[in-house]
Amino acid sequence: MSGAADPAAARAFLAEFQERATAALEGFEERARFRRDPWERAGVGRGETRVLEGGAVFEKAGANFSDVRGDALPPAASDRHPELAGREFAAVGASIVCHPRNPYAPTAHCNLRCFTAAAAGGAEEEDVWWFGGGFDLTPCYGFAEDARRWHAGARAACAPFGADVYARCKAACDEYFFLPHRGETRGVGGLFFDDLNEWGFARTLEFARAVGAEFLAAYGEIVARRRDMPFGARERAWQKHRRGRYAEFNLLHDRGTRFGLQHGGRAESILMSLPPECGWGYEARPEPGSPEAALAEEFLGAREW
Repeated sequence: MSGAADPAAARAFLAEFQERATAALEGFEERARFRRDPWERAGVGRGETRVLEGGAVFEKAGANFSDVRGDALPPAASDRHPELAGREFAAVGASIVCHPRNPYAPTAHCNLRCFTAAAAGGAEEEDVWWFGGGFDLTPCYGFAEDARRWHAGARAACAPFGADVYARCKAACDEYFFLPHRGETRGVGGLFFDDLNEWGFARTLEFARAVGAEFLAAYGEIVARRRDMPFGARERAWQKHRRGRYAEFNLLHDRGTRFGLQHGGRAESILMSLPPECGWGYEARPEPGSPEAALAEEFLGAREW
């Protein structure tokens, strides 16, 4: 793990990213604005939860920032780092989740985070650090144009950092955002990375910056393209069904959710990502040949865009 950690630089970037995401999402709304809810808990840390609800474009959106620390890494982190179990740690992160009102506009998620863990040998050794995060797109109705734009942004973010970076992060995203009990991916993927520290701290931070910038650019274009498409009760019912899948993943499999709850984090902030309304109709299956059926047949699953 090379390059001394600079937690202050990561903290400044992630707080700035929260501001940029807030401004970008509010830019779609005439009236709706984020509620800003700063919090601080002794022994846990501080942060600010921002939630927009009832917008004309976004039925619900969240933009969270957290800066937490603890005496020992929770299992959600130390399971992958058994050599760090029991060490003091600090984690700073920003998480953006968008649930549009229009069923043709996809849900999107971006998370960027930086961990540091205390060195085993004390002050004479450097702290251990790594970055994690990425972004993914979860449509209710598939559009190849949107998936291609999304992955073009993902490629652009990765290109300056190595010829294999996009392929690695895309494959990791397809593997991570997968519902094993359903046998399907959550959406059309994107980027996912964890334990990233191979380039040194400053360059890895630049990668996180690039991922955040491309997320905002690509998602902004897609929302602008879909926000005004006409829809009715059928599309809304299907949207609630697909949002149920999103909720299942976050509650059953998401490591960030588990980490926050294991660390004693603020439940309202951690569960901000959940959709405002979901549906779980028993064995709800789309009609063969329908646009709803096309989502699973043509878009859900690891494929190249």
